[in-house]
Formats: sequence, C-alpha cells, structure tokens
Amino acid sequence: MTCVSVPARQVRARYSTDTITVYQAYPPQIALPAVAAGRFMAPFKRERMTWIKPSFLWMMYRCGWAMKPGQERVLSIDIRRDGFEWALARACLSHYDRDVHRDKATWSRQLKTSPVRVQWDPERSLELKALPYRSLQVGLSGEAVHRYVDDWVVAITDITPRVHLVRDLLRSGDDQAAAAQLPVEHAYPLPAQIATGLNASPDATTDEMPEQQYGQ
Repeated sequence: MTCVSVPARQVRARYSTDTITVYQAYPPQIALPAVAAGRFMAPFKRERMTWIKPSFLWMMYRCGWAMKPGQERVLSIDIRRDGFEWALARACLSHYDRDVHRDKATWSRQLKTSPVRVQWDPERSLELKALPYRSLQVGLSGEAVHRYVDDWVVAITDITPRVHLVRDLLRSGDDQAAAAQLPVEHAYPLPAQIATGLNASPDATTDEMPEQQYGQ
C-alpha cells in the first residue's frame, strides 16, 4: 500500500451514499436491548451526553478492545449522513481555539448553548499507539441526542465478536490478519462551512469513496 500524508484534522469513516458508521461501547444491559430493538432504549439515558466515534481504532483505544468495565459490547451504528452533518454544523469545539473563536468569552457562550461538542484526539494505530494526526469525537446532548435516537439511527450491530477476533489475532502476533479485519475508512467529504467550524485541515476532504466492507 502506498503511504500518503494524512491531514492533521480529518474525519475518516466508513460511509455510503446515505449513511455513516459510528461506534459506541456499552455494558450489555444497554447494548443488547438496543441491538434487539434497532434503536436505543432504557436503560440508555437521553439526559447524558453520548459520544459517537467515526474511527474504529479510536473506539478500540477507548474501550480497550471491549475489555474495560462498562464497555464490554461494541456497537457499530449506521446513522444518516444528513443527521451527522446537522450535528457538526451545530457543534462547538470542547476547547478554545483562537483560529476558530473570536475570544474565550465567545467560545464559552457557544459551548453552553450548543447541543453538540466535538474534539480532535490523536488517532490510534493497530497497536493503539498515538498517531501524528487526529480523529474527531462527537458528543451529543439535548436536542441532538433525541434526534440521534429517534431519527438518525438506521441500524445497530453488535460487533464485539469481531473486536475480540482482532484482539486475539494481535495477541498471537498475526498483525496482518488483524489488519484485514478492520473496517475500511475513507476521508469524509465535509461541507466547507462545517470544516471551517471544526477547524479541520484545509485538505481534510477528498472525493467520495463510499465503502461498506471490511478488509483492504
């Protein structure tokens, strides 16, 4: 595979013409009813901020290959792209950025009123080590959570067995086989205005390459 330079702040995801895949990890009592119903339901709490992650490997870093308490089930969630972009268009960066905000007071006001919070965290390698470019995490609250649960979710799949398979392959030293199990993620074509609001890298978008498969 030819190595290419990856923009510092770029949304990379598995997506199709209409949907984008994000990941979340929950305990079984939340994950299993959601998979069975095809939507989030009690004991999922709409009152809490819920974070969605387009990057599979960042999710693996966060949940420790589904080994951390309370994150034993990893869900792959297909949501509508128009919903995802609705969220990003109304998002506020979780930290003050002088390139985006006029001053800290303006940022603070936006943070308090926005239903969506975003942050750029270091992307992760197959070994879950920090990479020199970043991945977007999206926190939904208030109106955004209701829209996510009621309107945006198209499908919820429990991918915990695949997560365990990749983990076991890595433990056995078969990195090539483990990498072949990863979902293929491409640069997501952010609308220009949204990219500016997120302080995404100027070259962070690319021609659309919808992908709905695993492996290279």
